[in-house]
Amino acid sequence: QVQLVESGGGLVQAGGSLRLSCAASRRTFSNYNMGWFRQAPGKEREFVSAITWNGGATQYADSVKGRFTISRDNAKITVYLQMNSLKPEDTAVYYCAATTVLYGWDAENNYNYWGQGTQVIVSS
Repeated sequence: QVQLVESGGGLVQAGGSLRLSCAASRRTFSNYNMGWFRQAPGKEREFVSAITWNGGATQYADSVKGRFTISRDNAKITVYLQMNSLKPEDTAVYYCAATTVLYGWDAENNYNYWGQGTQVIVSS
């Protein structure tokens, strides 16, 4: 069992930046590939980004490419999502998740563990 706790959300103006963190509960965190998803009001949860267990590969949704950067620090058992040039349409609850699969990172059904989410609001 891996528990995940997100933090770093908040209210920011369009064009601003936020860095989300997701802290894991176990050192076995380094065995997991990690993903970020988000859910806007009235919409389905969608994939944002993912990173392999060793940080060697990353994946991004087209909507965030060039603006968001995912990274991880296995020593701190934490994964990050640096969000720059934020837009009002980035407003959502952001979730981190852990998976052992090596494919289909954009599919939430492939993730075993989820955090409780952190709210991001981008004002225009």
